[in-house]
Order: sequence, then structure tokens, then C-alpha cells
Amino acid sequence: MYSHSSALAGFDAVAGSRIAAVAGFRPERVVGNEALGRGLGVTADWIERRVGVRERRFAGPEETVTGMAAGAAAKALSAAGLAPADIDLLVLATCSMPSPMPSGAASVAALLGVPHIAAFDVNAACAGFCYALGVADGLIRSGTSRRALVIGAERMTDWVDQEDVDTATVFADGAGAAVVVAAERTGIHPVEWGGDGDKAELVAIPDRHGSVTMQGQAVYRWVTSELAAVAAAACARAGIAPADLKGFVTHQANLRMIERLATTLGATNAAVARDIVETGNTSAASVPLALSRLIDLGQVRPGDPILLMGFGAGLSYAAQVIVCP
Repeated sequence: MYSHSSALAGFDAVAGSRIAAVAGFRPERVVGNEALGRGLGVTADWIERRVGVRERRFAGPEETVTGMAAGAAAKALSAAGLAPADIDLLVLATCSMPSPMPSGAASVAALLGVPHIAAFDVNAACAGFCYALGVADGLIRSGTSRRALVIGAERMTDWVDQEDVDTATVFADGAGAAVVVAAERTGIHPVEWGGDGDKAELVAIPDRHGSVTMQGQAVYRWVTSELAAVAAAACARAGIAPADLKGFVTHQANLRMIERLATTLGATNAAVARDIVETGNTSAASVPLALSRLIDLGQVRPGDPILLMGFGAGLSYAAQVIVCP
């Protein structure tokens, strides 16, 4: 039955939004390079040198995309001091649902006990979380929403050929969530986003029964030659110089790529997220997972300016400066 709380009705537009809390969900199963490499005919050192990963998490049978998303969301809500009933919007960034219908977001809302809120999926692959965060920020600024859950969740192992060394050594599973609330001052700056559809075939799933294919070297060249300018533009939209950033959190695709981007941008004083070393590439989940780890380690503090940037299949990209919760 339809119901809507009067307490959540009639919002006015606000000056901005902010992230109140962020949290991650990591599957229980840890898979190291030695065990993975043995089946692929490569060494543990070869994997680490090539992509920077030492271990990653693989989801078990009960750790579904929606289940992991709900787990991360519950942790983030608790950290923000809110209950699921306080949320009026849920945006799920994912590209690894087992079926296109129903939406993952609707199922996550049901798992959290709030089945009547606005809930929808965003598929921008590895840029998905930053896309979803930009959408939630805009809806809150407009007065359409007041408190939102923005989640990135993936079971990439469902879509990877475990005999393909180019993808099996990189992709993994997990979820990360952020609680986004209305704010008197801007805590999420304008998103710089776009894509290059002419290169869409570089990362793709060719058909509904296929696996992820990736032309890694071509993607590496695209990221390292073009995306530092996107990061700089996001800083400019926030009115901040790259050297003033305290945190640099990009999609966790390749450790050398991440470090080269930080150097090219000139983020000389920023703590650089290197979550890929222990988590692998979790597509849309990688930015919130990396951000939550950076916060948990105390490498960034409340109020610090942090650049978030996602990029991947599409080829799509999105970046925005946030204030650390």
C-alpha cells in the first residue's frame, strides 16, 4: 500500500548537500595472488607488478549484489545516526546485476525495510558511484529529496572468465555506501562528467551470456593521457587547487595508473587511496570502498577536501570534490 510520511513532504531547495557517513561491505572470502595465479599459470609477483593487487574478495553464494549493498547501507546509516525510515531516496550504482529487472535499488530498499521510497539503478560501470552521487546531490539541491543513500555494489566475479588472465587477476566483489543529506553549505561540489562512446568496446560484455572483455593497455593510455584534465576541471569547479586536496580517491583499476594520475594532477599533499592492493577492482563499489578505508585509517579527517573520480566502461568518467565526513 502506498504511504508517504508528511515529515518528508514539501522540501525546499537547499544550498547544497554533504556526505554524512560512508561505509563498506567486503565479502568474507579472501583470495590471494598465489592461489589465483596458480590456476592462471602466472606468479603472485607477476600479478602484483602488473596491476598492484595482492589480494581481493570474492562473494559467496549468499553475498548477492543487493545483499552486499544493503549491508554497506546499514553500516553507513548507523554511522550517520539515522534509520532506514529517515531516507527518501536510494540510488544504486551497479553493472553486475544478474538480471536487468527488477532494479537492484528496489530490492535493496525492500531489504532495508523502506520499499516505498524513490529507488533506481545507475549503470555507468566503474564511474557509477560518482554519477550516482552527482544525481543525489542535484535532487537534494532541488528540494526533491532530503536524505539519500548512494551505493556502489558489484559481483564482478559473476561476469569474469576465471581463465582470462587480463580480467580474472583484477576484478573482485564488494559494496560501499554513502549517506547524503541536505546542508547549508556545499559539501559535494559540482560533478565533472562525460564519456567517449567511440571507445566503448575497450571494456565491454559482448552479449548477455558473455564475460567482461578489456583492452587494458588502451584503457591505461586513455586514463593517463586524458583524465588528469577531468580531475583538474573538477577541482576548478570546486574552487580549489589540486595541491590543496587532502585526499585523492579514484576508481581502483590499476595501482600504477592511480599513482600516475595523482602525480600528473599535482595532488602533492593528498593521501592517495590504494585500496586496490587489498580489494582489487570492484567497479562501481571501488570509490566508496577506497574512501571508507582512507577515513578508517585516519589518513583524511572531517572537513578535508577530497577528490573522487570514477572511470571505466562507456568509456565514462565522473569526478567531484567532496568534504570529508
